[in-house]
Amino acid sequence: MRKVFAMFDQSKTGFVETNKFVNILNTLGQNFDEDDLKQKIDEVDTEKEGKVNFDQFIVIVMPYLEEDDDEAMHEELKEAFRLYDKGGDGYITTKVLKEILKELDNKLSDTDLDGIIEEIDEDGSGTVDFDEFMEMMTG
Repeated sequence: MRKVFAMFDQSKTGFVETNKFVNILNTLGQNFDEDDLKQKIDEVDTEKEGKVNFDQFIVIVMPYLEEDDDEAMHEELKEAFRLYDKGGDGYITTKVLKEILKELDNKLSDTDLDGIIEEIDEDGSGTVDFDEFMEMMTG
C-alpha cells in the first residue's frame, strides 16, 4: 500500500489529496459508491484539510480492498464446494468433508475430525450444505 500511496504523493509531501481517491480506487480496480467514499474521507479528514497522511489513507482504502478479498474468497470456496458436490445436489457428505479436512491438515486425528464434523453437521444429517461449508472455512 505504501507504493500506491507514494504513486499518488508525487510531491513527496507525505500526504495524498482527498480529491484523488476516486482515481486511486479506480486504479486499484475497486467498485465503490462515491457518496460512501466522500463520507469515509470526511470521517478521516476531520480538519477538512483536503489531504491525508498514510495512516489515514489506509483507513479510507482498506475497507474497499477487504470487501474484494471477501468476495474472492467466497467465489473460491464456492468453486471448491462445487468440485466436491459431484451430484450437484447442493451438499457434500460428511465423509467427503472429512477427506477434505484430512487433506488440508494431515495432523488431525480421526477424533479431531469427528469433532469438527459433529460441530458442522449440527442436525446430524450426514451432509453439509454450502452455507455450513462456508461457515466452517471462514470461521
